[in-house]
Amino acid sequence: QVQLLDSGGGLVQVVGSLILSCAASGSIFSLNVMGWYRLAPGKQRELVASIHHSGSTNYADSVKGRFTISRDNTKNTVYLQMNSLKPEDTDVYYCNYRQGLNYGDAYWGQGTQVTVSS
Repeated sequence: QVQLLDSGGGLVQVVGSLILSCAASGSIFSLNVMGWYRLAPGKQRELVASIHHSGSTNYADSVKGRFTISRDNTKNTVYLQMNSLKPEDTDVYYCNYRQGLNYGDAYWGQGTQVTVSS
């Protein structure tokens, strides 16, 4: 089992910045993918960004150029630097950790609320 502790959400004004962090603990494999998804009421869960253990990254088109995902493998922690925030970025953000065959073993954080006020 893997436990995820995500934090860093809050209320910020438009064009402001926030940084989210998520620490994984438990039965950690060195080969894994960590990332962030977001989910607003009435919407489908959306991949925001992900980062492979090798460092390769993937971003949703809506956040490219504004958000940066990074990780510290020594701490099993992933970060999401969010800049130039927009009201439409308001969501609950969930940390995701995947490992195992085809990275099929998935774990989720409890979610952290990000609210961008205009």
